Amino acid sequence: MKHYSKTWLLGLVALVLVWVGGSAQAQPARKPRPQLGIGVAFAPDGALWWVGLNAENQLVIQSAPAAATPPQWSPPRVIDIGGDPVSADGENHPKLLFGPDNTVLIAYTKPLPNFAGFVRLLRSTDGGKTFAPPTTVHADRQEITHRFESIGFDAKGVLHALWIDKRDLEAAPKQGNKSSYRGAAIYRASSTDGGATFGPDTKVADHSCECCRIALAQGSDGVLNAMWRHVYEPDVRDHAFTALGTTAVPTPLVRATFDEWHVNGCPHHGPGLAAAADGGFHTVWFGVRQQDGAAASGVRYAHLRADGSPDARTVRRLPDDRAEHASVMAHGQRVAVVWRSSDGMVSTLKAWLSTDGGKTFTERKLAQIQGDNDFARPVQHGARMAVVWRNPKEVQVHALNF
Repeated sequence: MKHYSKTWLLGLVALVLVWVGGSAQAQPARKPRPQLGIGVAFAPDGALWWVGLNAENQLVIQSAPAAATPPQWSPPRVIDIGGDPVSADGENHPKLLFGPDNTVLIAYTKPLPNFAGFVRLLRSTDGGKTFAPPTTVHADRQEITHRFESIGFDAKGVLHALWIDKRDLEAAPKQGNKSSYRGAAIYRASSTDGGATFGPDTKVADHSCECCRIALAQGSDGVLNAMWRHVYEPDVRDHAFTALGTTAVPTPLVRATFDEWHVNGCPHHGPGLAAAADGGFHTVWFGVRQQDGAAASGVRYAHLRADGSPDARTVRRLPDDRAEHASVMAHGQRVAVVWRSSDGMVSTLKAWLSTDGGKTFTERKLAQIQGDNDFARPVQHGARMAVVWRNPKEVQVHALNF
């Protein structure tokens, strides 16, 4: 066996390090992916608005008249948010909501280190011409997770803000290096003055998933309802449903899905929810369930009863193995499920359309693109339904006429 001197070996190591360093320096720095997540809404006059980040990471808003096809967007208007960073990626994106009395609201997560965040709210009382400085929705100001917010009005004009919160996880006792608390929690705060002020933070549920969006839908009784991915003991990540009353006393949780997906981690894939004509709800979600002895993953659709419990006879899988981040809209007997489908290179925008209340569906391909793009963002104004799809070059609008 040949022996090498210590000096020679150290020299070889140094040479390798120089070569690796030089090679690394020769490689161009990879640009971060653009944050394309947006909030969309129809204004009371039918104009379509969206809010999101521009290339300089400024929060901007644009609108297009109701009759414009394709949309004729106004020049992007930068909104002053006092230097806040904004989460605008995937399921944690800005939200846009029109309310009574010319109120326009924009909610967003201000990210903080270590996956912490604050839920912030911008409020306009002149139809979106001007916005007051952002305020923090929750009373708790610990630098912990307050993220993945959703906002909605009930029929009485009460504004409900919900978010994923980890204050109970932080306070839970430890078992070795692991907390005894499963997942995170859902908290809410309510406002009776259109978002000018909020009541106390109220816990909706313990043991929610940590990074999945919260779906909201107003029921036929005018009450706002929420659905989210829940962590059932010991590690089953299905979905829970509850009605959001106007008192601090939470209503009981109802289990809305039964995939029995055992996974010790968050799939970053929340549900969609829309009111049905019969007083129940339409829902879509991603999950993994055992089927014919094998794990079957996919996005599924089902009809929920008025209390959020599922009608098992209606559960079916979307006809797309690559479907992701689906949402649902409904008006009367018309139901639209929209989603993005990606093979890693090409993304396709698709819709699954029903004219008989969800009994039967027809698939439709709406658009296709290569490169970065946002999830499918549904938008509805009464019977009018559309899906908005953003890429770095444009914001597309696809009307759903069926």
